[in-house]
Amino acid sequence: MKSRSVALFAGALLIISGSLVIEQRNLQAQSASGSIVGTISDASGAVVQGVTVRVTNLQESVTRTTLSGPAGEYSVNDLAPATYAVVALKPGMNFSQVFTHGLVTGELFRADFNSGATNVNSTSGIEQKLEAMEQRIEQRTERRIEQLEAEINTLRSSQGQPAVLPVRQPHGPLLAMNLPTPSLPPAPGIVAIAAPDAPSTPPAPPAGALPKALEAPDAGPPVDNVTPFAFADFTWLNGASRNKDTVLDTKFFTPEARFDTHYMEDFNQPIDHTIVGSTESFRSGEIQVEQASVGGDFHWDNVRGRILFMEGLYATTTPRTDASSTTASYPGNAGAVGQWDLQSAYRYVSEAYGGYHFNVQHGLNVDAGIFVSYVGLFSYYNFDNWAYQPSYVSSNTPWFFNGVRVQWFPTNKLKIEPWFINGWQSYARYNSHPGLGGQLLWMPEEWFKLVANQYGFGQDNPGLPHTERTHTDDSIEIRFYNDPESTGLSKIAMSLTADAGCQYGGGIQCTGAPSRNKESFIGWMAYNRYWFRKNLLGLTLGGGEMSNWGRYLTLLPPIDGALAASGTPYFTENPGQRAHMWDSTVTLQYMPKEYLTWWIETGYRHSDVPYFTGRGGVTPPKGNNGFPQYYTCMSGTSAGTSDLAAAQVACGGASQVWFPDLRRSEAKLSAGVLVRF
Repeated sequence: MKSRSVALFAGALLIISGSLVIEQRNLQAQSASGSIVGTISDASGAVVQGVTVRVTNLQESVTRTTLSGPAGEYSVNDLAPATYAVVALKPGMNFSQVFTHGLVTGELFRADFNSGATNVNSTSGIEQKLEAMEQRIEQRTERRIEQLEAEINTLRSSQGQPAVLPVRQPHGPLLAMNLPTPSLPPAPGIVAIAAPDAPSTPPAPPAGALPKALEAPDAGPPVDNVTPFAFADFTWLNGASRNKDTVLDTKFFTPEARFDTHYMEDFNQPIDHTIVGSTESFRSGEIQVEQASVGGDFHWDNVRGRILFMEGLYATTTPRTDASSTTASYPGNAGAVGQWDLQSAYRYVSEAYGGYHFNVQHGLNVDAGIFVSYVGLFSYYNFDNWAYQPSYVSSNTPWFFNGVRVQWFPTNKLKIEPWFINGWQSYARYNSHPGLGGQLLWMPEEWFKLVANQYGFGQDNPGLPHTERTHTDDSIEIRFYNDPESTGLSKIAMSLTADAGCQYGGGIQCTGAPSRNKESFIGWMAYNRYWFRKNLLGLTLGGGEMSNWGRYLTLLPPIDGALAASGTPYFTENPGQRAHMWDSTVTLQYMPKEYLTWWIETGYRHSDVPYFTGRGGVTPPKGNNGFPQYYTCMSGTSAGTSDLAAAQVACGGASQVWFPDLRRSEAKLSAGVLVRF
């Protein structure tokens, strides 16, 4: 039977190649919209690569073949509605399953094979089924060849040419063909082509062909109900990239590049151009590069890794908020922990981790390294956000964690992610306890997101080894209007975030009177987002507030170059001291390309205590003197003490002690460009 199949296939190829006119007239492309996908595994559950999967249309007797990929996955797309048989074959392995399924328009049917599993919907006779399928295919091929022979002879006869194709006995072998002699030209539109000999070895790839690792990944099914959160378009979310595609993607590496440049004008007009109290706003009256990052994701054979390098202001402003390890220890301050200058080691990296993907349910990832925090809803990368300057609930909470995370996807709509980390945005561990935390993310529909982040157990205070921190951060996002083709209002969505937490132990408590060393945090923020002209324009209105007793999450103003580890006597962070602040912003974004955003934003922030930079600035008369933990004299030298009375004596009088210009409010106008590939 095998030799007959080869002869029939060669004859079919010859006739079909020589009758293009008839084929164009009689064969029509059929609409196909279904898909069959699955994974291949052995008896132990390990994925198997290189397994042949055959999908046969039982009505048409047409078979399509594919191979399982590195993760054991396979997919056959663009299938017309029909009943299909699916089998898996590999020498040395016994896949006893045969799936038969009636596929309907738009359906994605999943057929998973396991060499140790019992038959799914046929319990025996797999070889007989395959033989029957081959016979039907052979018979259909013979009938089609006969039909083409008759049509070609009819066409030649109408043009006065003799018949050259044999009269075939029904379902008989292919007879010798009486091809025309050179003196008798063939009929117009008919070209005789000799069937090529089968090569003894696989043909060499064409010159310039890409290695397999650099080829573009295989296209997925029309609707992916397997990959987590791939069943819908979530690019509208605050804190999520709006890119629907990548400029360049391969099976081994997906690159990423980000550029963030802005101009900000603080209406307090600080003489030293310094903006205080934000993780996005740092310099006034200047064009500055906030972030310039390149890197991407590596992925091969279930092994994964990510690196995103970080240059620009972020490389300086992000590490300064970590008091666990600094470049210098300050007298009388327990901020720095040990040696090896971790801030310099990590300052040019925003994300760096490696891990492995397990084919469990809808996926299980285990990653170790530096990963971006989700606390506060807004993304660390401004391109992903509805507004540029987030409210305090986001701005004052962690942007990164050092540690290990496990991402478990029991369904394609739910993620459960525990963390084991050094601490609250810290490269090192402060005291005896590491931090524990995690995220629960649920997105059951395209228009809805619910996320809950929790943190606890960590001892995150220099010099307070028995004080522990706990925090909850919870957000909801809803898109309640969507008309993406509208030239007017295209989309409306909102987000609401609420945070609460405290520190306790070692003489500090969460509740009670401020005089009893109260340290707590409570805050919220809300944003309304509107899209216009087919999502070309975006308008965001929002803001929020926080109340932070003990100021342990309030960003320290960089007075005289102060860091979180050094502290400053000009803005103390003692138990019981309150920081109550609120803000509001209006942001307009112009998004002509999915990789580009132009934006302009105005905002107002207020504090119950002097906090924001005023006209006089926060820099001493002769620049930073290297001792931010002490008072500074008007001469620019350090007073050598954090006690005000002693500083007045050291500086030569009360009027000789320098003070920064701090105000209760700040108004700001900003504009910039964001690029993300």
